[in-house]
Amino acid sequence: MKNIMYQVSTLQALALGYTKGVITVDELKKEGDTGLGTFENVDGEMIVLDGHCYRAMEDGNVVEAAPDTGIPFAAVGKLLRGNTFELSEFSNIEALREELTKRIEEHFGLNSMHVVRIDGEFSKIDARSEAPYRSQHISLKNLLEKTQKAFVFENICGSLVGVYFPDYMDGINMPGWHLHFLSDDKTKGGHVFDMSMKKGNVYLDKIASIKIDLPNEPAFDTYSLKAASDDEIKKVEKG
Repeated sequence: MKNIMYQVSTLQALALGYTKGVITVDELKKEGDTGLGTFENVDGEMIVLDGHCYRAMEDGNVVEAAPDTGIPFAAVGKLLRGNTFELSEFSNIEALREELTKRIEEHFGLNSMHVVRIDGEFSKIDARSEAPYRSQHISLKNLLEKTQKAFVFENICGSLVGVYFPDYMDGINMPGWHLHFLSDDKTKGGHVFDMSMKKGNVYLDKIASIKIDLPNEPAFDTYSLKAASDDEIKKVEKG
């Protein structure tokens, strides 16, 4: 079975403020069962797990997204569990990212995309989500300054869901690892800034193909996508 990374729009477009829906949740779920993104008007953080699409609201509480909800940006693939392994304690997210990068380097995967799921026990999840803000051409950085809320979950079991994109795809998506969290009971979640993990089971798949659906409206072509600042994108994604 060929695995394809399916992406809605580009991170550059989202960073510059293109937050209109391109496809719906129902359409996204046909393309992949694991991944992440956001919703129209940046109405919360998206976690796609086991073929379900969840929305982490501004307070970190989670609901399953309605099938007709619009999506301006997302990246999903199929979790085939081609590479599985266990991990022990990690005190921060950078150490975890480094370990995941070593694992894909061992299998000659640094220039490919990956989808990952880590089911684990966590001492802490430092996360964020946001309320919707209807606007166009306001940068994601400025938008999140108005709407973003941060929260911490302690002593919690759940799943980190993420994607990896290589450096040369910078702008299409964020280079490196991008991770969201969903609790086992599907009630808590968000975009992960930091975490400490007691132990975890990792399911990792290498992906060598990508399909991108760009917005099909004239307004999209008014955006100068290369104008998106790399520094702004990193600040938005990494906090």
